[in-house]
Amino acid sequence: LEGKTEEQKQKLALALIKAAREVIGYGDESYSVTIEDFSTKSWFDTVYEQEIMGKKDILYKAPGYKDYRK
Repeated sequence: LEGKTEEQKQKLALALIKAAREVIGYGDESYSVTIEDFSTKSWFDTVYEQEIMGKKDILYKAPGYKDYRK
């Protein structure tokens, strides 16, 4: 969700790349990370419904929250 600092985003990107290297392999040049800010409403309307719950067949870890608006 929106409101994260640039420092938090940089740290997250580095941590994701480090984890991917440790699990999958390859060097830093093989990875890229994009972080997109969403409002809560936009998150549930766009991401939660379509990109998370709408793709259960490839969802390896489901969120522990539900759409509170329902």
